[in-house]
Amino acid sequence: MPGPPFPSRPPGGETAALVTQVVDELARRLAGENVPAPEDPPDIAGDARHHALVRLRVLAGVKQAVRHLEDQAAHAAAAGGAGYPEIGRAVSMSRQGARRRWPGLVTNSTHLSAPHRPHPGARDS
Repeated sequence: MPGPPFPSRPPGGETAALVTQVVDELARRLAGENVPAPEDPPDIAGDARHHALVRLRVLAGVKQAVRHLEDQAAHAAAAGGAGYPEIGRAVSMSRQGARRRWPGLVTNSTHLSAPHRPHPGARDS
């Protein structure tokens, strides 16, 4: 019996918490959010706004990069024979949602490269 289609996630949302922590640290570094020196009088409102806007821009770039990586992984999964139902489950969306997100990703040629598994109750004709 084959194993799960993809590795299970750690319990309790640990993956999401870890990724959030790593991305937050990366965004802070890329945005250059350093603690001001004590001798510098802070313009608290102006500095906070500036840092928040720079960090927001960095996070938008991170989101774009993650989306690109998702697209690459979806293409690789389809090339490996995965259909829209499997791809959708991997990203917590429906088959239809995956089809809308990646139209034309699964074609007859990519789907036929996967081993044929009849649906339960399907009859050979």
